[in-house]
Amino acid sequence: MDRVGVLLLNLGGPDKLEDVGPFLYNLFSDPEIIRLPFSWLQRPLAWLIASRRTQKSQENYKQIGGGSPLRRITEAQGEALKEQLQALGQEANIYVGMRYWHPYTEEAIAQLTQDNIEHLVILPLYPQFSISTSGSSFRLLDKLWQQDPKLQPIEYKVIPSWYKQPSYLQAMAELIAQELDQFPNPDSVHVFFSAHGVPKNYVEEAGDPYQQEIEECTALIMQTLNRPNEHTLAYQSRVGPVEWLQPYTEDALKELGATGVKDLVVVPISFVSEHIETLQEIDIEYREVAEESGIENFRRVPAPNTHPLFIRALADLVLDALESPSLKLSQVNQMKKKVRIYPPERWEWGMTTSAEVWNGRIAMLGFIALIIELITGRGLLHMIGIL
Repeated sequence: MDRVGVLLLNLGGPDKLEDVGPFLYNLFSDPEIIRLPFSWLQRPLAWLIASRRTQKSQENYKQIGGGSPLRRITEAQGEALKEQLQALGQEANIYVGMRYWHPYTEEAIAQLTQDNIEHLVILPLYPQFSISTSGSSFRLLDKLWQQDPKLQPIEYKVIPSWYKQPSYLQAMAELIAQELDQFPNPDSVHVFFSAHGVPKNYVEEAGDPYQQEIEECTALIMQTLNRPNEHTLAYQSRVGPVEWLQPYTEDALKELGATGVKDLVVVPISFVSEHIETLQEIDIEYREVAEESGIENFRRVPAPNTHPLFIRALADLVLDALESPSLKLSQVNQMKKKVRIYPPERWEWGMTTSAEVWNGRIAMLGFIALIIELITGRGLLHMIGIL
């Protein structure tokens, strides 16, 4: 029997407080979107920004236990997926490849090569595709495949996005229903979807399908839920000088409070694992915003984690991919053109206090202008409090 492997892709996160600085350094060292005029400046500048942000980020991680649970949960998802595939008659080795922390994507590739995997399914743990999340990992993998002759014999299949997968939608609907049913009048509770944001020009200039997929996914979940609740979609975690997708989560919460909404269930739609953006940003920061805005009952839907229906969704995705025509890394939707560095008309600054909130590449675009200001000696980083 051919040896089958499944590569689960995710962002990664610091396992303990001592890891926060190196993790941030990895984020800001990424040259894929930040294009500096001098390559030698990339790492020193990454070190400068990371070192200045480490203490503040560590304080946020202390609020959720001293580190990110992302690796532990992702590995648990991998174990559950392996068992589900076995139950469906498919043996497979599961590998976890993180973009910015251990186990790195390169580590996973080295291991599956050593295991003589012949057929590989590349499955990002991002339901919706973005050039800044799945696309970032795909670009790295494409580079590795071009550089390493030992990878050439491996037949691989790529799953770009999977937000329409029926079992995933059903899992989300069940998780939402469980929270709604905790209220005395479930049908009157407002369902609030909070997705990770991306800069607006990713969508309008670079052709990123993320916003369209998020909006369609929200509609499909509400359709699957099949309840009369009103709902809102907003975007969290903006950072930097460019305009991001709107409405912003904090603004939308304030508006709902002003209209008299008292009962709210928040759905972290673009996240399938608990991490700092759910445990700290939503559960602490946005809860405070909601309560200050007059929302009295604030509940948050847990991420799918190892929910049985979610694991079945992943297993079905793998099985379908193994039977489908090959989709190569070079064929996956990538950035069509370079986006503008500066916003065309006005500056809009927005900062959150989270570390993983800066979802790798997404956050980096916001720093391009800041880096240029630093190079020119205008000190804008000091002015806005980053350094």
